[in-house]
Amino acid sequence: MRTYWNTIGGLQMIDEWKPNCWIQVTCPTEEDQELLEKQFEIPDYFFSDVSDTDERARYEYDDGWMLIILRIPYVKEIRSRTPYTTVPLGIIHKRDVTITVCYYETNMMIDFVSFQQKRGEGFTDHVDMIFRLFLSSAVWYLKRLKQISSLIEKAKRNLDKEVNNESLIGLSRLQDSLTFFITSIRGNETLLSKLKFKLQIDELDADLIEDVNIEMTQARETTNIYSNILESTMDTYSSIINNNMNTVMRTLTSVSILMMFPTLIASLFGMNLINGMETKPFGFIVALVISVAVSGLFWWIFRYKRLI
Repeated sequence: MRTYWNTIGGLQMIDEWKPNCWIQVTCPTEEDQELLEKQFEIPDYFFSDVSDTDERARYEYDDGWMLIILRIPYVKEIRSRTPYTTVPLGIIHKRDVTITVCYYETNMMIDFVSFQQKRGEGFTDHVDMIFRLFLSSAVWYLKRLKQISSLIEKAKRNLDKEVNNESLIGLSRLQDSLTFFITSIRGNETLLSKLKFKLQIDELDADLIEDVNIEMTQARETTNIYSNILESTMDTYSSIINNNMNTVMRTLTSVSILMMFPTLIASLFGMNLINGMETKPFGFIVALVISVAVSGLFWWIFRYKRLI
């Protein structure tokens, strides 16, 4: 889907492309890709690079065109091992043509358009737009991290009541999401530091870059904190599970030992040998009393030693 935006004096949708407008392409079809490639003579591999979900944050030049790939947060609507992940956002620019391409419909881009419309100032140039996209991505990383933090606390409350596989698997999936986040944020920071020397920036852009750096740093540090907390939590519950398993095994072993004594006494008195109690009317009762007494004695010893 292609959307054309006039960025001068505010963000307004227009029907067709005009010089210095912004072309927003979301979930592009083959028709969209072919039309843009023919109309603007964009290198065809630009779109294939952006469509690669594992493409790292970077930039490159080809025949006057500049391609910037920014990693942005994305939430999978379907059940997945990594509910929170990152996807590439491509920014393609040459002279009076600026195009953003994303093969996923993300809340970040919807919010970016809505915020710029409320802001009512538009963009001074393509450099201003690029850095505002960086700023928006950093802000949305922080928003997603707050959601992840809430899910971690919810899982911990469930585990405090009962250690179950579902909550542990949920924490493991969130750990994977944090790994994607920290890798993408670091890549974006590296990309930003390189673009500062490649793009023509003015004083306003410098102030915006400083804001982006602050938000990026906060997002990276927050991700590290949550990752460390989650790793510590997983280690703690792993120790609890091992301790519970040791307690169960120790109890079962103690019970097995206690049951061994009645079995031993019954075996001794049940041998086909002369033991002096074959003709006694109370022989069975005597064997039973001895079994109970020996078992009770060792049960008291185990309790005293805190073995059960």
